[in-house]
Amino acid sequence: MERLKKGAKELRINLTSLQLEQFEQYYWLLIDWNQRINLTSITDYEEVQVKHFLDSLSIGPIIDFSRGLDIIDIGTGAGFPGIPLKIAFPDIQLTLLEATVKKAGFLEKVINELALKNVEILAGRAETAAHDEKYREKFDIALSRAVAGLPALAEIMLPFCRVGGECIVQKKGDIEEEVAWAEKAITLMGGKLVGVKAMKLKGLDDKRWLVIIDKVKPTPDTYPRRPGMPEKRPIIS
Repeated sequence: MERLKKGAKELRINLTSLQLEQFEQYYWLLIDWNQRINLTSITDYEEVQVKHFLDSLSIGPIIDFSRGLDIIDIGTGAGFPGIPLKIAFPDIQLTLLEATVKKAGFLEKVINELALKNVEILAGRAETAAHDEKYREKFDIALSRAVAGLPALAEIMLPFCRVGGECIVQKKGDIEEEVAWAEKAITLMGGKLVGVKAMKLKGLDDKRWLVIIDKVKPTPDTYPRRPGMPEKRPIIS
């Protein structure tokens, strides 16, 4: 995990030997389970360190994770960015939301094998979970790593954030138009676009961004709409 260790230092994150061992375990679990269920097309040892682990940790410099924040990772898939952040910042409270049951089973295995504490795995659709009082407007930070268009993500993510919390969306490529389209959905869901921050990591040549949205007022009770609707009929400006 030398590439990860070096890259993390560039992000001002110092990983201990135990944390690097956890990342190593995580890598081999990912490779093993990927033979049975589709978790990732990226399997090379060096590439996973950069394109999954470091890409997930790129959120680190913009948030004070040492505060023990309550975080939800929406559409986490194989655990990105949530699990790398939990390894690096063990004091956070983490909920991993994943609709695919088999992927949720993989996440459970990783959490147990790495002995990660204060992690909940929630198997289900975000549109449904966001109406559950246990999760609605309960989180300091909602994260998502490019699982849908930004207008749909605004509708799905903002209901999970408490007023005063933040949504952070990882995106890549040219997103100016997408950000403009999302303005109406962000406002309707009680959000305010704070900014779009460029992220540069050695080994990642494409454009990568962090879209930062503050939660400034409660989300109307009718949102999000039923499963599938935010993506099929996005609220666009």
